[in-house]
Amino acid sequence: MANKFRDIAEKEELQELEELVEMEKPAPAKPSKPGKKGVLAKGLSKIFGGSFLSDDRTIQHIPFILFLALIAILYIANGYYADDKIREVNKISNQIKELRTEYISSKSDLMFISKQSQVAAAVDTLGLKEPVVAPMKIEIDSTGKVSNKEQ
Repeated sequence: MANKFRDIAEKEELQELEELVEMEKPAPAKPSKPGKKGVLAKGLSKIFGGSFLSDDRTIQHIPFILFLALIAILYIANGYYADDKIREVNKISNQIKELRTEYISSKSDLMFISKQSQVAAAVDTLGLKEPVVAPMKIEIDSTGKVSNKEQ
């Protein structure tokens, strides 16, 4: 009996191996048509191969290609120019902010210094004193008579 089971197991293993071998065989490939390439593939092979440079149509389009290259260079230069102008505008706006704060602080200092008490304290060192008596108004009539009035 042992041989009977062994023979069945060996047959099953052989069948499994045959199935695996059949699965591993490559599927028959479709016959490819040698001259049939896509338009994109042809164009890319010409570009990467360099054969497009010797084509007559390409030579006819050289002025247009140069024109496009010039426009591309001008476009890049314009981008750099715009970046420089933006940096300059930012720099000038920062300077304006600084000058405005300086103006406000100077104006505040001037208003403080021009107060009557501050002027009196500054002039006191020169020996000038603030008058305590109200000023008198001198009036002259049309007749030439002088009169003094206190304000």
